Amino acid sequence: MKIAVSACLLGHNCKYSGGNNRSQKVLDYIEGHEVIPVCPEVTGGLSTPRVPVELKNDRAVNRDGEDVTEFFQRGVKLTMEKLAGQNIDLAILQPRSPSCGCKQIYDGTFSKTLIEGKGMFAQALAETGIPMLDGDDVPEK
Repeated sequence: MKIAVSACLLGHNCKYSGGNNRSQKVLDYIEGHEVIPVCPEVTGGLSTPRVPVELKNDRAVNRDGEDVTEFFQRGVKLTMEKLAGQNIDLAILQPRSPSCGCKQIYDGTFSKTLIEGKGMFAQALAETGIPMLDGDDVPEK
C-alpha cells in the first residue's frame, strides 16, 4: 500500500511551533508500506516555526491577522502535483490542522474551538477521491 502521511506525524519538525506530532501508533501502522511524507504548509513556503494559522471564511489567517492563504494554496498545489500519478491508497493526516484536518478544524477565532470541516489539503484530497484517515483514528496494529 502507498500512503501519504503528514510529515509531522512521522517526527519531522515541521509543525508551526517548530516541533512535531510524532505518533508511534501511525509509525506502527505504516510499517512495511511505501510512505510519502507531506507538509503542504512548508512546501508552500511557510517557515518553521511560524505563527499559528486557522481557516476563516475560506482564508488562511494567522494569529497576527496576516492572510497567508497564498502559501497554503501553493503548498496544496505543489503537494497534489507531487502525489499525482502515484496511485496513493491512503492519506494519514494531522488532526485539526488548517492544511490536513480531515474531520475537524479550528474555527478561526484562536479560541481552541473546533468545528466540523477539512483543511485545505484534506479538501483537495477529498476532491480527488483519495481516502483519508485522521491520525488520531489510526487503528492499533
